[in-house]
Amino acid sequence: MFGHTNEPFTIQRDVTAVIIPVGESVTLREGTAGFITQALGGSFTVYVEGNLFRIAGMDADAIGKEPEAPPAIPENATDKDIEAVIWEQLKTCYDPEIPVNIVDLGLIYRCEIEPRPDGQRSVTVDMTLTAPGCGMGEILVQDAQEKIAVIPTIADVRVELVFDPPWNQSMMSDEARLQTGLM
Repeated sequence: MFGHTNEPFTIQRDVTAVIIPVGESVTLREGTAGFITQALGGSFTVYVEGNLFRIAGMDADAIGKEPEAPPAIPENATDKDIEAVIWEQLKTCYDPEIPVNIVDLGLIYRCEIEPRPDGQRSVTVDMTLTAPGCGMGEILVQDAQEKIAVIPTIADVRVELVFDPPWNQSMMSDEARLQTGLM
């Protein structure tokens, strides 16, 4: 299975985690033991005391892992260069329950870059969810925003949740359909 580890860990400091699939934030306490069940895109899905939680990549040190460094961009990067980096960053955002990134799932509908007078850029992304009631929706939006915001020259990011057109499996890449057994 892709990205699955079942690697044991002990929490090394109190850390904020999100309950899957509810989407509520909780604090996991230092000294608590668990298993990493999925390590994809820099964030971790962990199994602790009978529940699944998502721990953000920036908190990787709390479970003994290295936080990810921000992406590099070419010198004098054009908007097209930045857009390519944005798409690569979005491919590091994973649904915590499906080991497929949100780009290959077909959840990103639009990515628009607006150059600003100060040489920085504003980015707007439209994304959807596999199911409108998904409790992890806001978490995926936040993950996408954080992954884009760390790209050099990006000053602000708006990720909008949209449900038109409604998502369906035909929007998935062939690779994603193969990976999830839908092909």
